[in-house]
Amino acid sequence: MATGGKNSDIISMITKLHRVEDYKNLHWEGHFSDYLDLVKKNPGITRNAFQRMYDMIMSFGTRTYTEYKKEVTHYNFFDDPIDNGKDAVFGLDVQLMKLANFLRSAALGYGTEKRVLLLHGPVGSAKSTIARLLKKGVEQYSYKDEGALYTFEWFDEGNTEILGSTYRLESPMNEEPLLLIPTELRGQVEEELNRGNKSSYKIKIAGELSPPCRFVYQKLMDRYNGDWEKIVKHVRVNRFVLSEKDRVGIGTFQPKDEKNQDSTELTGDINYRKIAEYGSDSDPRAFNFDGEFQVANRGMIEFVEVLKLDVAFLYDLLGASQEHVVKPKKFAQTYIDEVIIGHTNEPEFRKLQNNEFMEALRDRTVKIDVPYITKLHEEIKIYEKDFATDKIKGLAIAPHTVKMAAMWAVLTRLEQPKKADLALLQKLKLYDGKSLSGYTEDNVKELRKEALREGLDGISARYVQDKISNALVKYSHLGCINPFMVFNELEGGLRNHALISSEEKRRNYKEMLSIVRQEYEDIIKNEVQRAISADESAISNLCANYIDNVKAYTQKEKVRNQYTGQVEEPDERLMRSIEEKIDIPESRKDDFRREIMNYIGALAIEGKKFDYKTNERLHKALELKLFEDQKDSIKLSSLVSNVMDKSMQEKIDVVKARLIKDFGYDEISASDVLNYVASIYARGDAKEKDNK
Repeated sequence: MATGGKNSDIISMITKLHRVEDYKNLHWEGHFSDYLDLVKKNPGITRNAFQRMYDMIMSFGTRTYTEYKKEVTHYNFFDDPIDNGKDAVFGLDVQLMKLANFLRSAALGYGTEKRVLLLHGPVGSAKSTIARLLKKGVEQYSYKDEGALYTFEWFDEGNTEILGSTYRLESPMNEEPLLLIPTELRGQVEEELNRGNKSSYKIKIAGELSPPCRFVYQKLMDRYNGDWEKIVKHVRVNRFVLSEKDRVGIGTFQPKDEKNQDSTELTGDINYRKIAEYGSDSDPRAFNFDGEFQVANRGMIEFVEVLKLDVAFLYDLLGASQEHVVKPKKFAQTYIDEVIIGHTNEPEFRKLQNNEFMEALRDRTVKIDVPYITKLHEEIKIYEKDFATDKIKGLAIAPHTVKMAAMWAVLTRLEQPKKADLALLQKLKLYDGKSLSGYTEDNVKELRKEALREGLDGISARYVQDKISNALVKYSHLGCINPFMVFNELEGGLRNHALISSEEKRRNYKEMLSIVRQEYEDIIKNEVQRAISADESAISNLCANYIDNVKAYTQKEKVRNQYTGQVEEPDERLMRSIEEKIDIPESRKDDFRREIMNYIGALAIEGKKFDYKTNERLHKALELKLFEDQKDSIKLSSLVSNVMDKSMQEKIDVVKARLIKDFGYDEISASDVLNYVASIYARGDAKEKDNK
């Protein structure tokens, strides 16, 4: 049966995109002498695991910025350019700088290459994400020419005495081919290979062959009476790539219950099928060197919840980190070259600190704290990535929904400020880069220093993600979710939250939700006010009138009334009605007016024209004044009573259109916001009547 059409087009497209040359390049093979030629041309192919990982991170570039008067480096790699941001890490630049510095120190041989890197922090703080990113990064790097690495295999055609019936034996741990050079000759070989070496690192041949390769090496030595040149003729060097799925150069070890934990998972086990072929369980050819430590050779190993491991397993880490060796059952210590990364939560780390028997492990550990994010704009990025419009089809998320959820999450992680005049919400805004009268950058830095556990407690982003997802499912029939729906989900989930240890903490989290609700009300009231007073020509006219009066007032002149043509005193009532909107007291009115005139004068000297939009305080005051003047003509309370004439409906529709155009609302959320703000004003009107 003939096939064709679209299917054949797809096959043609795949054939065209799949480059055979790339495959050949990734599967290069050659003699040992060919490999030495490659090393002379590109010494970087002999880098150790730490050097390779650090160079991989740096290959994506960096950028720097200043925070609290200190330079901070942002490593682009942690934006996850490999997977279009799927595993991007936000808000942890300082911690990731420490990680990169650890790797750089290890790459240069300054001592940290003999340590276990321990990522420590609360649940859901991106520890696993960082480890996953590093695994993904070194794997992808090995596919690139600049990240190429090589290993070798033995072959002995027609002779089954040493290698068995297959006539070949792959290096079980993907070892560096230079390990075949005799130990006593390595110094001279290194000197020769480093002659003209312009790479960042000197070539250093460290370690010994694995037991199977050492066995074959010794047997061939006996066969050829020590003629090393004849021995390496049985060696075929090949390029290989790291792969977590294929268990090549990337290992992962996860703790199990005590009954099922087995050290062979780390260091390999006997291959009983091959005992019959080789005659002994102590023959290295009858042993599977496929424990996670051996699998991870030349790359990295991740220990998930490392401190939950049985103590006997943790002892394996001591030799693996300090001496770079592991001890397989019945065999000598075996050299490994890999980055060891573990991660753990705080309760387990406290156990380690309190266990005097684990002092050796503590001494071999470099701990990097990975706290929760405490900057609002960084926390928002997490949810924007997960709930982007292209991922959620047919359902809208009202403006500020994600921001309010993120604001609550960050509030739960902050410590109450010690200064009585500073509210927790104000502290959050200061951390987020907002300015507050009386607080400088140094003050904010001091606030961070005095909060010792900030970011180590609180609600995880994972919890918030779950509750936003719940709201999306629960209210999908409405076509749009808003912050109040998410607030309900966040509060409802607190009753059964497994990580909330006390009723007091649960109450605190609910109080913080009330703070965020009030903040949201203030935001939407402001937006509706701005939508009502968004007539730019009206604001511009009001501004011109205000400036004319301020100019006359400061210069002790009179102003001409544009309607009557009469010369009058400056309109004090107009000026104060605008200034009061931004809390300028009577005692400061002269200062504020002079400030405005000085600002206009400075612009004039530079040849620039004054625009009220460039002065944030004045702009806000003008909008609030215009809203005050117009709110009676657009009676929002009529929305609550559902009694309105055609003229009023048209005005409401104009406001709704402005909310959609200028503030990002859709039809449903714009109507919801207008109705809610209308109910606020209706409650206010009712209170005024009751007071009367």
